[in-house]
Parts: sequence; C-alpha cells; structure tokens
Amino acid sequence: MLLIKNCRIIDPANQLDQIGNIAIKDGVIEAVGQVDENQPYDRIIDASGFIAAPGLIDVHVHFRDPGFTYKEDLMSGSRAAARGGFTSVLCMANTSPIADNAAVIKDIQERSKDCPVHLYQTAAISKGFKGKELTDMKQLKEMGVPCFTDDGLPLMNAGLVREAMVQAASLDCVLSFHEEDPAFVHGSGINEGAVSEAMGLMGAMRDAENVMVARDCMLAAATGASVSIQHISSKEAVAMVRFAKQLNPKIVAEVTPHHFTLNETAVQKAATLAKMNPPLREEADRQAILTGLQDDTIEIIATDHAPHSAEEKNREFVKAPSGIIGLETSLALGISELVHKKILTMSQLIEKMSVNPARVYKLPGGTLSVGAAADLVLFDENEKWQVADFASKANNSPFIGWELSGKVKMTVLAGKVVYEDGAE
Repeated sequence: MLLIKNCRIIDPANQLDQIGNIAIKDGVIEAVGQVDENQPYDRIIDASGFIAAPGLIDVHVHFRDPGFTYKEDLMSGSRAAARGGFTSVLCMANTSPIADNAAVIKDIQERSKDCPVHLYQTAAISKGFKGKELTDMKQLKEMGVPCFTDDGLPLMNAGLVREAMVQAASLDCVLSFHEEDPAFVHGSGINEGAVSEAMGLMGAMRDAENVMVARDCMLAAATGASVSIQHISSKEAVAMVRFAKQLNPKIVAEVTPHHFTLNETAVQKAATLAKMNPPLREEADRQAILTGLQDDTIEIIATDHAPHSAEEKNREFVKAPSGIIGLETSLALGISELVHKKILTMSQLIEKMSVNPARVYKLPGGTLSVGAAADLVLFDENEKWQVADFASKANNSPFIGWELSGKVKMTVLAGKVVYEDGAE
C-alpha cells in the first residue's frame, strides 16, 4: 500500500484540481481526496508542493529495437520514459526487421514485459514500408496493436491510403501519418527558407507537409477513419486540420515540444542537434501551433523521441540523421513554454499529454479515478533544473544547457515506484 499526501491532484478526466491524498492498494487507486491515513501503508510520501497527475502517455517514440539498439533499446528507452513522467509509450514500426508481421510484434511484446512503462508496439500500414500492400491489420489489431503507421516515410499511393482508412474505420483503430512529399524535400531536416539559404543548404519546403495533410484529411473525412497527423509543423497544416475536424472529429494532430518551442533559427545555433523531419519552421508557424494548442486543433503532445549516436550526429549537416530525443524534457518544456507563458493551463497540458492520448488511442490510463490502475506522475511545477544528462542511451537534444521549470519527482506504474528523483 502507498499513500501520497498533501499533493495538488490534477485529473482532467474527472475535472479535478484540488489538494488532497491518493491511496494506492494492489496496483490500483483506492481513494482520492480525503483518505484514511491510519492504514498499514508500506510507504507514505509527503508530496506537499507537488502535483500528482495521470501518468503521461507518449504516442510517438522510437526505441530502435530490434535492429538499432546501439542508439536505444526497449529498456533504456523505457527508463528515459519513466524519468520523464511517462507510464505508457507507443513505439514506431521502423525497426529492423520492420514491425509489419505477427512474429516481430510478438517478440517485442514479450521482451517489453519487464520494462518500467507500458510499452505498446505499433505496426506498419504497408508491408516492408514499401507503400504497395497493406499489412494484415485485422490480425495485428487482435494482437493488441493500437495503431498503424509507416512513420519515417510518407505513403504516396493515395488509393492504398484510402484502403487502409476503410479497414481502420471497420477495425476502430488509429492510423498515424508522416506527412512529407519527397518531391518537395530538396534537403532533409531544415526548412527551405532564409535560414537554409544563409547556411548554404537545400531544405524541405512547407509544401511537402501541406499537400499530404490536405490529401489525408480529405480521405479521412470521406472514410470516417480515426487519423493522426504526426508532428505537425506548418501554419497551413494547422489550418487544414482545424477545418477537417469539422468534417470528421476523429482527425487529430500531434505536436512535438521542439516544434512548439523552437523555430528554424535554432539550426544556426544547435546545428545537427536541431535537425529533424519535419523541420523546425518559421516563427509564424510556431505561433500557429500555439494557437492550435489553445483551440484544441492540436489535441496531443508527443515527443517523436528519436535517439541517434553521438558519432552519427557529429557528421556534417547533410550526412547526419534527422531526429532528437525528447522523453526527459517533454513535461518541463510544456510547463516552461506553455503553462508558465499562459498558453495552456496545467490541466490542459495534462489533457494533451495523458488524457487525450489515452482517449484517441483507446489505451488504459489518463485518469486518477478510483479503481483505475495506479499509473501516475508526481512533479514539482516550479523546480528549476538544467538539462545535462539522460537515462536514454543518446544525448542528441538541442535543449542541453537549458534551464527549465518542472521536475519529475516520481513515476508510479501499477502502484510501483519506477522512477524517483535522486534515487538513480
């Protein structure tokens, strides 16, 4: 039994924001608010000044396992997630071999059972990521796959995309799309514009994202499919999703902390540590993203945690891989850049990092309701800390050296403390 005392309990699913206690027994939440403190608790935690919220859920991570475990693996990625306050993650399918069949999915599911977070494996939409033939979505959904995605590559065959949406609608599962038409990507990882020109680099045009988002929003409107637009980055894409949600409310968008925090000028300072797909765009795009977060056009914050080795990132810009890590800085960036700057309330931030991901992807979690699994995060909203070291195998982050507000103090999974600040 575990008792967390005197914390500020924020549970948007139950419209709860109050000071109180949380009692946990046998891995589930036994009581919230007024709690009998005279029970034989195994541990009592005085959480005065801390916020208790549902465990965070990241629906877009790359743990590189199998195939690229020198970058990250299931256990190291899960430890990074727990340190960041996450209790559930969805791993992308661009592994080696690609997660497009039952054998690969089952292997990952079996090996993830001892991880300190709930790890869900997505499956590819197309076999081999070739964009020509659909995977056996029905079989993989029955295995517990919550989402299908060819993340990392765009699906260029519109007929195949529509077919996938029809199947996904009948199976009641989510399709998640990486939206970049290669015809408009002259150089990856940097926005084509003033900054790329100043650096003597070719870039990715905003058209690359916009034409794909427009196509897939219209197909989702026609089929009624549940569709997520991944790592949205342009003002036009935000506007298109806002419109398309009127036609099909099951169209959602996710945004990364780096896209709501940084603009293209970060590449001039952080070089390859700020190289990602889609790239950081103009300040007007970042402002449109902030507006999209405020009006719920963008319902989900997801990290696109993409670890690479230091050797890979230390190459010249055009040869370095795209992507940055994000699990251990996500909550603090949300607090520092959104809550403390009055873009979102704390409750709204928790909604986008826990409640909405659970709802959209039909996952357990996202609530502190009595009887629910005791998956929660405890954090100090105002504690300042400097980004320096990581539980991840990788350190490819443009935020190294930044001082952020919001420190995860404890992460609890099914009533068990899986991360505690200072106990590493």
